[in-house]
Amino acid sequence: MKIPRVVLIVMDGVGVGELPDADQYHDSGSNTLANLAIKVGGINLPVMKSLGLGNILQIEGIPPVKNPIGDFGKAAERSAGKDSTTGHWELMGIINKHPFPTYPNGFPNDIICKFIALTGCKGVLGNKPASGTEIINELGEEHLRTHYPIVYTSADSVFQIATHEKIYPVDKLYKMCEIVREEILVGKNSVGRVIARPFIGAKNGEFTRTGARKDFSVKPPSKTVLDLISENNIPVIGVGKIEDLFNFQGITESTHTPHNPESMDKILEYFKGITQGGLIFANLSDFDTLWGHRNNYKDFAKGLRAFDAWLPKLMDLLNKDDILIITADHGCDPTTPSTDHSREYIPILVYGKNIRSGINLGTRKTYADVGETICDIFHIKGLGTGKSFWKEISIK
Repeated sequence: MKIPRVVLIVMDGVGVGELPDADQYHDSGSNTLANLAIKVGGINLPVMKSLGLGNILQIEGIPPVKNPIGDFGKAAERSAGKDSTTGHWELMGIINKHPFPTYPNGFPNDIICKFIALTGCKGVLGNKPASGTEIINELGEEHLRTHYPIVYTSADSVFQIATHEKIYPVDKLYKMCEIVREEILVGKNSVGRVIARPFIGAKNGEFTRTGARKDFSVKPPSKTVLDLISENNIPVIGVGKIEDLFNFQGITESTHTPHNPESMDKILEYFKGITQGGLIFANLSDFDTLWGHRNNYKDFAKGLRAFDAWLPKLMDLLNKDDILIITADHGCDPTTPSTDHSREYIPILVYGKNIRSGINLGTRKTYADVGETICDIFHIKGLGTGKSFWKEISIK
């Protein structure tokens, strides 16, 4: 039996409307895609329009089409939370009942004291929610003088450590993060990610982060769809931050690309290389990190247009058995006052040359329907946490 190639692309933060419980997350009114389209006076995404994007919800500039060449729908998040780890885990079959902890007032004293004791540093700077680019230019000179690491968080469940590469070589910073991950932030304080944020520069206003960022993620609590696929000797290839979000579990090969253009290039490279079949699981992070969190709806829209213009390069390579799925992991509405993620539905667009087209997949009860469907495509028994839509779109 020929194994198909499946490409699952997560447009990080591209939600399609608030969930019924959005008010509990202070996200009422969030609708990442529709709201930014209004702000830019309408957005033209002809390829995703042809797949049925405008059939999912009302988007200025993207009317519904009568005969989409793809299948379309949206999915609700069953897990508690609205972060990338939770969203990606649910896509792959894990439902989190409790959100990862966040620290809007900084980390408690007992965590900081343990950090100082176990890492051997004499103190810390920051210890508050902050923009990574801003806090290094606020505290960078003091860091150079004291050698105290800059510790900060965000609205996400993260513990971030910023150090100058001349003060803390990257390997030493990574070791510090490993200590935090394995010995400090465990149990009730088990944050989604501990992130190393090395930077360079000479004075405040001139410090810049380097490309040596590294994430130390919490390990999935159980098997995911990725494990099921790789255990069946089918390649599972991660692009972008996928390896971090799953702590490499179930992934046979990966490349941690820094931005959308590099990720899209790598998708094409991997796709051409896995002629025997497999899953390419890619995250396009710029929608979230560069534009959503910074309320930059103009560049968010430009990024969407660039992705849409790139899609034909991939779609033209698909053989008759190959499947493309485009989705998201949460919202990150750049038009609301908040710079946090937003609790939203995610879009589902499916394209293949040998499947039914124009099928309305409706509103799915969980993101896990995506992973369950991928299991069906590979003829693997899934985890059962979602409901596959493969029979709805398969010609067989």
